[in-house]
Amino acid sequence: MFNEFKHFISRGNVIDLALAVIIGGAFGAIVSSLIDDIIMPLVGLLLGGVDFTKLSFQAGDAVIAYGHFIQAIVNFVVITGAVFLAVRSYNKLQTEEEDEPDALPEPSAGETLLAEIRDLLKEQA
Repeated sequence: MFNEFKHFISRGNVIDLALAVIIGGAFGAIVSSLIDDIIMPLVGLLLGGVDFTKLSFQAGDAVIAYGHFIQAIVNFVVITGAVFLAVRSYNKLQTEEEDEPDALPEPSAGETLLAEIRDLLKEQA
């Protein structure tokens, strides 16, 4: 069982996935800072000085902080937009590579010899 786990963990896909999760976490922190510290204050300023982090209402003893929810929606939209653009660019690169014609490979020694034999037989006939 240990050897199977070692084989699983040493495969390239698992390591790539781990790196993607780490980079995704860092990207999420950057986007959250962008939204919280730059975009939402500007949006709040345009809407008459509204601070979205303080938007809430109280229902009994519970405080419903819908301002944080609005910021989470904006975070989601920005992150999904960035991921969409990245995937779109990647797909475009993949299709460009597929569209390029591959150069014909050099014939092997056997194929060259067979072509010479064919040509000699044509000359004799």
